[in-house]
Amino acid sequence: MELPTPADLRQRRTELGLTQSELADKAEVSQPLIARIEGGDVDPRLSTLRRIVNALEKAESDVIRAEDLMNEAVVSVSPDDSVGEAARKMEEEAYSQLAVIQDGIPVGSISQSDLVHLDSEARDEPVEEHMSESFPTVSKDATLDEISNLLEHYKAVMITEAGETVGIITEADIAARLS
Repeated sequence: MELPTPADLRQRRTELGLTQSELADKAEVSQPLIARIEGGDVDPRLSTLRRIVNALEKAESDVIRAEDLMNEAVVSVSPDDSVGEAARKMEEEAYSQLAVIQDGIPVGSISQSDLVHLDSEARDEPVEEHMSESFPTVSKDATLDEISNLLEHYKAVMITEAGETVGIITEADIAARLS
């Protein structure tokens, strides 16, 4: 069994967004002890170290990640599909936008606002001629905070693994999860 170093403990704590005081409360030790352990000034007893590690693991399990929120069934169109097909899918699925995916990779997005100004002749044109930029992509490990920040600027966030699209998250998904 490999024990964490003071630097490991500090790194895990900061990655979880915990202060020394918050970690101390969760581990039922004092904040100055956490500071001294992280600074390498004191060598904690095994029982104390176990309480700190357990508190970090519990805090880690409390973090909501992309894989907890994502919809695995991504409704999308390809760049070669017609604008009419994209409009039909949006209406059928009651979505205001769709990801444009080619060979599993997000390459753009198309929304109702992209289609509103088009004339009837454009219905037969390929989506790639009218699509907008792709939604941002994150890994399954992205946190709720990271995803929320992206959703302030984009309509959706794509979840990828090894370059392939594996899910999508919208504000509605977050609202449903948190309610």
